[in-house]
Amino acid sequence: MRARGPFLAAAMLFAVGLARDGFDDWVAATALPPLSIETSVEVRDRDDALLRAFTVADGRWRLEPGPVDPLFPEMLIAYEDRRFHDHAGVDPMAMLRAAGQAVFNGRIVSGGSTLTMQVARLLEGGGTGRWSGKLRQIRVALALERRLTKTGILDLYLRLAPYGGNLEGVRAASLAYFGKEPRHLTAAQAALLVAIPQSPEARRPDRFAARAEQARDRVLTRMEAAGILTPDRVAAARSERVAALRRDFPDHAPLLSEALRRADRSARLHRTTLNATLQAALETLAQQAARRAGDRVSVAIVVADHRNGEILASVGTADWGDARRQGFVDMTRALRSPGSTLKPFVYALAFDQGLAHPETQIDDRPTAFGTYEPQNFDRQFRGSLSVREALIQSLNIPVVSLTEAIGPANLLAGLRRAGARAEVPGGQPGLAIALGGIGISLQDLVQIYAGLARLGRPMRLSAVPGGASELPQRLFGAQAAWLVTDILSRMPPPAGGAPGRLAYKTGTSYGHRDALAVGFDGAHVAGVWMGRADGTPVPGAFGGDLAAPILFEVFGRLKPGFDPLPPPPPATLILPNARLPQPLRQFRPRAAAFSLATPDDPKVAFPPDGAVIEAPDGMLAVRLRDGTAPFLWLVNGAPVATGQTARETLLSLGGRGFYRLSVIDAKGRGATVSVTLN
Repeated sequence: MRARGPFLAAAMLFAVGLARDGFDDWVAATALPPLSIETSVEVRDRDDALLRAFTVADGRWRLEPGPVDPLFPEMLIAYEDRRFHDHAGVDPMAMLRAAGQAVFNGRIVSGGSTLTMQVARLLEGGGTGRWSGKLRQIRVALALERRLTKTGILDLYLRLAPYGGNLEGVRAASLAYFGKEPRHLTAAQAALLVAIPQSPEARRPDRFAARAEQARDRVLTRMEAAGILTPDRVAAARSERVAALRRDFPDHAPLLSEALRRADRSARLHRTTLNATLQAALETLAQQAARRAGDRVSVAIVVADHRNGEILASVGTADWGDARRQGFVDMTRALRSPGSTLKPFVYALAFDQGLAHPETQIDDRPTAFGTYEPQNFDRQFRGSLSVREALIQSLNIPVVSLTEAIGPANLLAGLRRAGARAEVPGGQPGLAIALGGIGISLQDLVQIYAGLARLGRPMRLSAVPGGASELPQRLFGAQAAWLVTDILSRMPPPAGGAPGRLAYKTGTSYGHRDALAVGFDGAHVAGVWMGRADGTPVPGAFGGDLAAPILFEVFGRLKPGFDPLPPPPPATLILPNARLPQPLRQFRPRAAAFSLATPDDPKVAFPPDGAVIEAPDGMLAVRLRDGTAPFLWLVNGAPVATGQTARETLLSLGGRGFYRLSVIDAKGRGATVSVTLN
């Protein structure tokens, strides 16, 4: 009975066709299965390469076909349904042939199904072993031909054809079995993809390579007979081995991909500005670096083009499948301490406000700022040195002095002008903000460095096409930004790094919880974070030792060389200390003392620091409180009154201008104020 099924189906079809009106009504009344096929959500890079795909609800890989090599549909139609473009869903000649062969041989020798009938079966997910099933398939095929174009029917086949396991559709099969998009198929690969759906489990190349090769070769033989392939091309295709493996689907930028999918559940395609090749290379780099650093350590990397704000790579974790490293946490977005990486912005604001210059001398001595007594990382002090050297050496006391002068709230406001989400413990920024006492994400840290690279013009970074945008407010002037860039470009590079090509800064948070490095050249900006996602310390971790070498490797994978940093803007003050304006030669903190304060330290009671005083004769009365006599008074570093026992003294300052007044008592304790005489 089963062998007579095709014959009976064909006979019934022709019998029904005798009553034309009834036949049309019968086809028109067909209840079609849903034609909207769920396909995998895809995330693609800037060049449309697949970064990551997600399975559909039942765990199958079913992708939008996309461009397919023209040879594949040509071979498919020639092998499966050579009258595809001529019939109305059912090929009577093919069914009669199949029925005759079945009757003659007592078994089914060839199928009479058209591609449209196969699509009908795939849409309904039912078998056709019984004649009733075949009849239903015929009816749906006829209805499909009236509803869809031939191109639409072929598109459904390209989506739904089974290829073994949880693979459906030609694109999923091409990626899994060949590791490439189907628009680049060879003749051998196209023939294999024609053959597999006839018996998808038995011809899976990853399990039954020999059977798959035999089925492929039968397709190639038919293609030679049909004149689609030349004998030479068939011979070359036969020599191509069938690889007995199934490749994993691309799985790059998994955390960013998941975030994009969560943000828009209805979208089936998410385009990004990422570069798939760079993303893959940096994921490998992060994984290798994390394994070298030890158990539970993770790595995050962000790379962007600061000229247009497009993010080119976003590595949120060293291994998103590794629970020990908490690979499910996106460390490009997590708020962590930036360590010393905010110091360049303190210096830029100080330069912009005219408080300092790279060649300004600044003190690095034990200093108390009220109750806050910062220490350098090595608990050593360098005395007086240039601001340039203070930044290169990443000293803490000088930068806190500058932060006090500009105001920590102004620093926080600058970070927010750059579009950064910055959170301060307790809500009120203090001086510790300059040393990393703030929470900020790696992506936002890279974003504010992009503003520095753009000479003070901030830009919001984005991994979504069209999502980047210039921000309206400047961070600081171009001259200040260039001066800081010039200093950072002179930072000693890690071993093997090229000096003077990359402006960068490292940072290490309190307790060695975070090691960071952020840097830029004339075109790109990148940031590297290393640490444990749970925030526990990594003993001995320093940004300069761990993160900086990775930062230079990131640029090495990004491009063969460095883009030049910008030249100094007009009016940039490039002078040695001796030629600077007097107020810029030496920086003095507004409220800090030379040494850790004690209640009886000398204090200048008059004039107050920063006072502007009318003194046309250049004589100024000064008054002290506390301290131990005798006292030594200095003006701009030069002694003008020695052995003073009185607490009130008349000093001769000279003409109009800016003066720095210092007093030292018998115990070596001192105080300093700055005044301007009119």
